[in-house]
Amino acid sequence: MKQVGIVNDELKFAATIGLDWADQKHAVYLLEAGSSTPEYMIIKHSPEDIIEWMNQLRKRFGEQKIAICLEQSKGALINALINYDFLVLYPVNPATLARYRQAFAASGAKNDPGDAYYLMELVTAHRDKLKAWKPDNELTRSISIIVESRHKAVKLRTRLVNMLRAMLKSYFPQALDLVGSTLHSTLACDFILNWPTLEDIKKEEKQTIRRFYYGHHSRRGDLIEKRLNIIERSCPLTSDKAIIKSSLIMAKMLAGQLRVLANSIREYDNKLAALFSQHPDSIIFSSLPGAGAVLAPRLLAAFGTDRDRFDSAEDIQKYSGIAPVIVRSGNSIWIHWRYACSKFIRQSFHEFANRSIHYSMWAKVYYEKQRQKGKGHHTTIRSLAFKWIRIIFRCWKNREAYDEVKYLKALQQSGSLLLNCA
Repeated sequence: MKQVGIVNDELKFAATIGLDWADQKHAVYLLEAGSSTPEYMIIKHSPEDIIEWMNQLRKRFGEQKIAICLEQSKGALINALINYDFLVLYPVNPATLARYRQAFAASGAKNDPGDAYYLMELVTAHRDKLKAWKPDNELTRSISIIVESRHKAVKLRTRLVNMLRAMLKSYFPQALDLVGSTLHSTLACDFILNWPTLEDIKKEEKQTIRRFYYGHHSRRGDLIEKRLNIIERSCPLTSDKAIIKSSLIMAKMLAGQLRVLANSIREYDNKLAALFSQHPDSIIFSSLPGAGAVLAPRLLAAFGTDRDRFDSAEDIQKYSGIAPVIVRSGNSIWIHWRYACSKFIRQSFHEFANRSIHYSMWAKVYYEKQRQKGKGHHTTIRSLAFKWIRIIFRCWKNREAYDEVKYLKALQQSGSLLLNCA
């Protein structure tokens, strides 16, 4: 391995480390300050081995700071390393490491020791181009974890609902009319668990079915009678017992999973509401028009609590993926979607901008003007999100709630065309 130069900066480190993590073991290169010969080692991925390694580093370097460069800013390894105050973490995007590797390995060959070395070289020689990771406080991290977990649960629910709908269409399509459009509702899940086939529901007494609907808060008499008529006059889509017997097992399994998932999402919502109400920045994000109980915590998690993390609104526009990437070469210009970003954060801003057009006067006018110009819906929403980030950034920096009236006055003073079209 070649010798590695050390960048000069105000923060001095006793050692710099490149760590290529994996599920079972981590490849590590360590370069002690003043040395030109890096040390290579393998660390097993277990709490005991990581703790032992940390104790060795503390014993060797005392309380001096150690810089660690790795390819993630969340996950099991980060969860373990943030417990040690003598570590300064420099997470890098995998694309950054890949391009750095390609610059020195023309063959494109990749291996864990090589990546660990390149990570060590990045943090040693190019630390001025990297940004140290400063974790948010415990309350903000809790909100961030819960909003992402809830989002995953909702996506899982959508997949299960689509599977259940496809399954019912294949052997019991009448169920879709008997339970309503919300297949993940308690009514729908309990209906399918009780009567997974048309034959089952046809055997049931009408009064029992009425009691079922009443017990699930579906009490419109005309709707109940309509559903009873559907049951009475319906014929099976198929009489093939092989299809029916196998399909009802899947339908009941999916309905059972959706029932459990609904409880978990409700638990997420309750916990999120309790945590968000305790956060000092909740007044900022809850003031945003249309953010509501779900999007306000997601936007809070996107910004975090470290006011030094983003120097300008442009930083978070790029970080979130809302800002486009502009490539100029000669006389050609190529503008494309930003791929290297958090898809969840980008979606959070996109969803908020979409909802804001129903709650904010200027946002609605802006949306309509762009659509009149022939811009597509999603293009317009991304453009609106770009504008919203500038506004939210200023509120976040100043620690003040958003005020629609105040913003409209600012538009008026600047002579904005938005007000002329309102």
